[in-house]
Amino acid sequence: MELRHLEYFVAVAEEQNFTRAAARLHIVQSAVSAAVKALERELGARLLDRNSKRVLLTDAGVAFLPRARITLDAARDAADAVAEVHGGLRGTLRLGTLTSVGLIDVAALLGEFHRRHPGVLLQATPDPSGSQGHLDALRERRLDLAFVSLPGPQPAGIELTKLATSMIDLVVPDDHPFAGRGSVPIDELAGLHFIDFPIGYGNRAVVDRAFAAAGIPRYVTIQIADIATGTDYVRHGLGIALLPRFVLGEADGITSLPVTGANLEWPLCLAALADRTPSAAARALIALIEGTVNAPAH
Repeated sequence: MELRHLEYFVAVAEEQNFTRAAARLHIVQSAVSAAVKALERELGARLLDRNSKRVLLTDAGVAFLPRARITLDAARDAADAVAEVHGGLRGTLRLGTLTSVGLIDVAALLGEFHRRHPGVLLQATPDPSGSQGHLDALRERRLDLAFVSLPGPQPAGIELTKLATSMIDLVVPDDHPFAGRGSVPIDELAGLHFIDFPIGYGNRAVVDRAFAAAGIPRYVTIQIADIATGTDYVRHGLGIALLPRFVLGEADGITSLPVTGANLEWPLCLAALADRTPSAAARALIALIEGTVNAPAH
């Protein structure tokens, strides 16, 4: 049984598609298909149900997948040990990022990591469904680590390390009736039209959770994917918004003020799988982050 056969099978199982698995592995699809068929012949069992739309695991495949992952992780750890003896980390580190973090300088962190460990291929990608998408990718082992923003209890199977927090403030145009006030109780926001992010984004989850706890209805009429553009939408009169304080700065044409009677703390965390030992490269990045990021409240 060859390690590459296990790697190809895991990629197909996670992507549920041979074409996407081949693209992820940077090889031709025929090579992936041949390797999986060879593995099935060797095991004497069909691991995958194939159809025109997607590929699903058989019962044998469901039983085999976690053990294949354990074997690949063990091989990775063995290669990491040799690399460390020879003075340099190797391998690939897959990191989930957010479209706008702000609380920490992600580019500077990753640049320092690259200077320290040039032999590690760093793949950093956002997810269109925000923090929830990163959690799904971690559970499916498509990511090694991810920056996420999640309120409430720790998600099942995920280990979170809090890095920083920011309060979320109400943002209104300068000519809005709220603009001259020092703060606004959350119950006065009932039924107003908001600019916000799609469900799955961390800041949306913080706000939805606060309104649900207060039993107050809220209407999101415009959805955006880039946190930095929220103030522009507010400035042009398209609605009001609840945005993390770190993105507001000295923007013209808008007023920000705190909301009382609600928990609107936006946490930034580093997420990893709780039941998977991080690779040497992942451990190095975790150590760098923990060594350079303080956790002040903004």
